[in-house]
Amino acid sequence: MERENIAVGLDIGTTKIVAMIGKKNEYGKLEILGVGKSKSLGVARGVVNNITQTIQSIQEAIAEAENDSGYKIKDVVVGIAGQHIRSIQHSDYISRSNPEEVISEHDIDVLINQVQKLAMLPGEEIIHVLPQEFKIDGQSEIKEPIGMYGGRLESSFHVVVGQASSIRNVGRCIKSSGLDLSGLTLEPLASADAVLSQEEKEAGVALIDIGGGTTDLAIFKDGIIRHTAVVPFGGNVITEDIKEGCSIIEKQAELLKVKFGSAWPGENKDNEIVSIPGLRGRDPKEISLKNLSKIIHARVVEIIEQVYTEIKAYGHEDPRKKLIAGIVLTGGGSQLKHIKQLVEYITGMDTRIGYPNEHLAGNSNEEISSPLYATAVGLVMNSVRNNTVSAVPQDNYIPEPVLIQKPTIAEREVIQQEAEKILEEAKADSRSTEKTIRKSFFDKYIDKIKDFLDNAE
Repeated sequence: MERENIAVGLDIGTTKIVAMIGKKNEYGKLEILGVGKSKSLGVARGVVNNITQTIQSIQEAIAEAENDSGYKIKDVVVGIAGQHIRSIQHSDYISRSNPEEVISEHDIDVLINQVQKLAMLPGEEIIHVLPQEFKIDGQSEIKEPIGMYGGRLESSFHVVVGQASSIRNVGRCIKSSGLDLSGLTLEPLASADAVLSQEEKEAGVALIDIGGGTTDLAIFKDGIIRHTAVVPFGGNVITEDIKEGCSIIEKQAELLKVKFGSAWPGENKDNEIVSIPGLRGRDPKEISLKNLSKIIHARVVEIIEQVYTEIKAYGHEDPRKKLIAGIVLTGGGSQLKHIKQLVEYITGMDTRIGYPNEHLAGNSNEEISSPLYATAVGLVMNSVRNNTVSAVPQDNYIPEPVLIQKPTIAEREVIQQEAEKILEEAKADSRSTEKTIRKSFFDKYIDKIKDFLDNAE
C-alpha cells in the first residue's frame, strides 16, 4: 500500500505556536486533518529566548494536533522569523565545461551551491538562496534556463540570511520535543504561498504579515520574490501601549484591542465608554473608546510607516518596479478594525486582507481560514511540495529502531581490554561478573549514542 503524503507545518510565533497536519485531496486542494494551538512562552519578537518553555509549548501544540487528527507526527517544516533576518541581492555565474550539452537542473544546483558558500558576517547563516532571473551567454531575462544551450550561466539571487545561533536554537527545540526538522522556511514566504495568487505575484504585490512580535514583508514582481524584511514590532506592542496608556493588566488590554479596538480614531464618538472590572474589590475603570483608538492608531501608523520605508527601499516608485496589485495584509494584526483603510491612507496603495482559504478544501473549518493561520497553512503547503511523510496514522505507528554502529577492530580491542580488567576486578564475586560486563558494554554504547547526538547538533 502506498504511504500517504501527510504534511506538517509548525509556526513558532511570539504569541502562539500552531501545529497543522494536512494533505492534498484529489482536487489538488489542501485538506487540514488536525490543528493544535498553544500559548507561546519563551519566544520574543520571533526569537527563542527560553528553550524549556518553548519545548513545552511545542509539545502542547503537537499533542493537540495529534489528538485532533489521529496521526502521530514524526517531522515538521518550521517557519523562521525574527529581527535578525535580513536579505541581500547577489549575482553569480558558472562557466560550463561543455556548452554543447543543454543546461540541466544539475547546473542550477551547482550555481546555487556556489552562492551557499558566500562569506557572511560572523555568526550569520544563509537560510534561502532564491534564483531570480537568469542570463545565458549575455542573453538576459531568462526565467527558465533548463533545456537551453550556453557556456556561461549567470543569475541574480535573493539571499535570505539569519543568525546561526537563533536558527540552531529553533532546531534544538524541535529535536528536544521528539521531532525531526524536515525544512526551514522564511515565514513571510510561507504566508505568501497561502494568501497570494500567481496573478498578484506577476503584477507586483507587497505582503505584510502583522504577527504578535514581528511584522514581516515580502515583495513579489513578475512572479519572483524581490525583497524581504522583518520589522521588530507587531500586535504585542499595541497591547503593551494600551496597558500603559489605560493603566490596566495585559489580559484586559488584549481583550480591549480585539473587541473594541480600531486603527481609525474618527470612528468612535466621544461618549462611547467601556467599563473594565477593577482588580480585587477595586472600582471598575471606565475607558473612552476614542482614547483607545488614538493609542492604537499611533502605534499602527509607526508599524506601517516602517514597512512602507522597506517598500520604498525596494524602489516601487520606479515604473518598472510598480506594485500594481498593491498591498495584501495578513496575520493576526490584520484583523484590527479599519486597518485596511489606514494602510491605504498612509501608502496610497490598493489594500486587501489576505485569507488562506483559496488553497484550502471546501470542507475546511472556518477558523483555519482566518489570517491568523496564514503562516501555518503556508508551511503545510511547503511540506506537501517536499513530498514528506511527516505523520502516520496512530494505529500504524511503530517507533523507528535505533541503529547502533558495529565497533571497529580498534574499538573491539579497547572493549576487550576493558572486559579483561572488569573480569580481574570481579574475580572476588563471580556471580556478578556477567552482569557487570553487560552493564559496562551497555553504558559504553549509550555514551557513544549520546556523543553522536551531541556532535550531530
